[in-house]
Amino acid sequence: MRDIGLVAFLTLLLALGFRRPFLFVLAYAYVDIVSPHRLSYYMLNSIPVSLICFLLAVGGWAVSDSKKDFHIAPRQWLLIILLIWAGYTTMTADLYSYALEKWDWVWKALLFAIFLPFTLRTKLRIESLLVFMVISAASIIIVGGIKTLGSGGGYGTLNLLIESNTGLYEGSTISTVAVAIIPLILYLGKYGTIFPPDKRVRLFCAALVFACLLIPIGTVARTGLICIAVLGALTLRATKKRMLYLTMMGIGGLIAIPLLPQSYTSRMNTIEGYQADTSASTRLAVWAWTWDYVKEHPFGGGFEAYRQNQLVIQMQQTSGTDSNSAITTSTSTDRARAYHSSYFEMLGEQGFPGFGLWILLHLSGLIAMEKLRRRFIKSTGDEEWISPLATALQNGQIVYMVGSLFVGIAFQPFVFMLLGVQIALVEYVRQKDKRATRHEMARQYGGSGPGVVVGAAG
Repeated sequence: MRDIGLVAFLTLLLALGFRRPFLFVLAYAYVDIVSPHRLSYYMLNSIPVSLICFLLAVGGWAVSDSKKDFHIAPRQWLLIILLIWAGYTTMTADLYSYALEKWDWVWKALLFAIFLPFTLRTKLRIESLLVFMVISAASIIIVGGIKTLGSGGGYGTLNLLIESNTGLYEGSTISTVAVAIIPLILYLGKYGTIFPPDKRVRLFCAALVFACLLIPIGTVARTGLICIAVLGALTLRATKKRMLYLTMMGIGGLIAIPLLPQSYTSRMNTIEGYQADTSASTRLAVWAWTWDYVKEHPFGGGFEAYRQNQLVIQMQQTSGTDSNSAITTSTSTDRARAYHSSYFEMLGEQGFPGFGLWILLHLSGLIAMEKLRRRFIKSTGDEEWISPLATALQNGQIVYMVGSLFVGIAFQPFVFMLLGVQIALVEYVRQKDKRATRHEMARQYGGSGPGVVVGAAG
């Protein structure tokens, strides 16, 4: 039955796409996030669904969309350069066969992020993609939230639709993404037009936010707890009654702590005693190895270069009381341990050039959203939505940047879609300003056509 439902939905969506080609873009976003071909038992798992949707999306844009004012934004150029650089490091990778496996999906994520702003020319299209992204992620998050309420979850045991440890089905990854999309959920619940914010929409948004907060508990991901704290601090910036907000947060925390499962509280306690935690000690050892490696290989080792590492892990265990304690040091070895950090992932795989491009891509996005947030913060009417959306995109990106300190998701496709939306929003405002300038010049010089503007300029 699940196969039939997936095939029916995807078939209907693609059929509608032949009447409204932009729906092909939404179909690709859905396929990339949910991976229905992996959920299918036999009807979709042998079909290149992702490639078909991508080709339809590009073909639909090429045939039906206007190419007037076609423009490649500066951050799209950064993505193009990063794509080329990642291709180069793949060709020269230390572990070529492993690198090809990762390159097989990374280039699609980068290429779609480059292509996406060309299609998001209107507010409706921007919102449509955000709705599809949120609802697609929600199909995973809601299942995880329900299972967490039912069983409490567990580290590495929470089954999110399928038994998988890749993409958004990996615990730390979905925990980071779930918290990062909360600002977008709140934005759609207040400013959405596809689903006007009535009581039903607001109730659904509130329930979905609750499910997002449950995901870090169900997956027992320490990264999720840090992301929730960061989002709470970011939300404080836009809150007028800050003391009330802090008080409510404190009360909510006090109420929630006794209700949390023992597996979650036990794992969160290891954040403080990281030297005695195997996972944390291993990460520190991997990061030290990566830094030493990139100093000798400044251009990186290509995808999956971490598989070469050989680690010496030192741990300290404290026993006894505060006044009479003893520290026991133990040493172990390990090898081929993943980076567990997007920053070290970029350094180890793409070297200093790739890391610089990646950081510049994200920092320029944060700055661009801050400019839009400040510029339109007091706007009303048809510009009222711009500042809240810029704020939501910025907050989500900050949550991701903090969460990715501890998770190797530098090339997570969902995040690159968010970057594509950021670029599209900046370009939407640029085109809006351009039209306003043309209109003002036409009004000033008593005409309305481009010839009047040219004549006036000459």
